[in-house]
Amino acid sequence: MHNTIFTTPVIRTLMAWLSILLLKLSGWKINGNFPAIPKYVMIAAPHTSNWDFPLTLAVCFAKGAQIYWMGKHSLFKGPMGPVMRWLGGIPVNRNRNNSLVQQIVDVYKESDKLVVIIPPEGTRAKVTEWKTGFYHIAKGAGVPVVPAYLDFSHKQAGIMEPFYLGEDLDTDMAKIRGLFDGISGKRPDSF
Repeated sequence: MHNTIFTTPVIRTLMAWLSILLLKLSGWKINGNFPAIPKYVMIAAPHTSNWDFPLTLAVCFAKGAQIYWMGKHSLFKGPMGPVMRWLGGIPVNRNRNNSLVQQIVDVYKESDKLVVIIPPEGTRAKVTEWKTGFYHIAKGAGVPVVPAYLDFSHKQAGIMEPFYLGEDLDTDMAKIRGLFDGISGKRPDSF
C-alpha cells in the first residue's frame, strides 16, 4: 500500500492532538480500541452522512490507528486524487465487473498489516439490505470483521470486538447487523 497521512510522523502526531481536542470540545467520546491484530476488515455503520468521514478520521488519529478506505473512483480524479490517496483512500470503480473482492483479498494476502474500512450499506442512502462484499473479503482473506460505529444521538464512536466469521453467510450477517441495534447515524431515517 502507499504512504498515507497515517505514516507521516509529524503530521500524524499533530493530527492526533488536534483530533483529541476537537472530539473532546464537541462532546464526542470513543468507546473501545482498535484490536492489536495485524489484519482485519473494519465495517463502519451506520453510514448516513458526509460527516462520517471526518469523524472517522478523527477517531483513527485519536486512537493511533492506520486505516485504508475504499471510495468511488470519481473522488480520486483531479487535484483531490493525491490528497484522497494520502488520506488512505483506495479508488474503486463500482461500474466495472472486475472482481473487486478478489483484488482486495489479494492485497490482504500480500500485506503483513492491513485494515480497510468498508461501510456495509455501500452508500449513504437508505438500503434494505447490506452489501456482502466486506464479508467475502474477510472470508477470502481469512481475517475477522471488526464492527465500528458513530452514534450521533449519544455522540459516541465505538470499536467493537473482532467478529470471527462462521460458515453461514446469513447467520453471520444477522449477528453482525444486530450489533448495531440502537445506534443512530446523523440521519437516522437513512439507516
